[in-house]
Amino acid sequence: MIRVLIADDHPVFRAGLTAVLDDAPDIEVVAEVDNGADILDLAMSLQPDLVLMDLHMPGVNGVEATRQLAGALPGVAVLVLTMFDDDESVVAALRAGARGYLVKGAGGDRIVGAIRAVAASEAVFGADVAVGVLRVLAAGRRGDRGSHPFPALTDREREVLDLIAEGKSNSDIARRLTLSDKTVRNHVSNIFAKLQVTDRAQAIVRARQVGLGLNARG
Repeated sequence: MIRVLIADDHPVFRAGLTAVLDDAPDIEVVAEVDNGADILDLAMSLQPDLVLMDLHMPGVNGVEATRQLAGALPGVAVLVLTMFDDDESVVAALRAGARGYLVKGAGGDRIVGAIRAVAASEAVFGADVAVGVLRVLAAGRRGDRGSHPFPALTDREREVLDLIAEGKSNSDIARRLTLSDKTVRNHVSNIFAKLQVTDRAQAIVRARQVGLGLNARG
């Protein structure tokens, strides 16, 4: 029996997903959680075989929750099921430790099959997601702009993120780049959404992991 923990903040979607999985004789939904901050504690308590993970959740986003699970419970597989199909989200989830990635809209049979495959230590990707992964890998081999760890960001957003990683405030960034405060706030909001982070501290951690904000550290 494959014991599954569903992590998603949309109750209607969770209910529909649970109904689909309940029809599978070898899958048991052991719990549902609607807040990323509660996933690790619940997983440690219940010891599921697999967490079906949305990326956009309150508290802690799905990428960070996946990273926490991989560190604390490496035997628990993570299969991402989300609305996000951009290359950056896919790569971030895989780097965090996800073993599969599907986009919401996948049919019930596809989701059930993916759960079985990931629980059996296989890697599973939806067709559109697989194309994105191959594109990122190909870009990395060419050494072009697509090899940047945050390919979803525009050049300006990358500039803003670099300054965020240096510890600059929005007002500092506006002065440095000769932008209005409102424009900077919009860029910061877009950056948070694309990186799947909820606050400035998480964005700084992500940015410094890939070498941004070097001026702040001499």
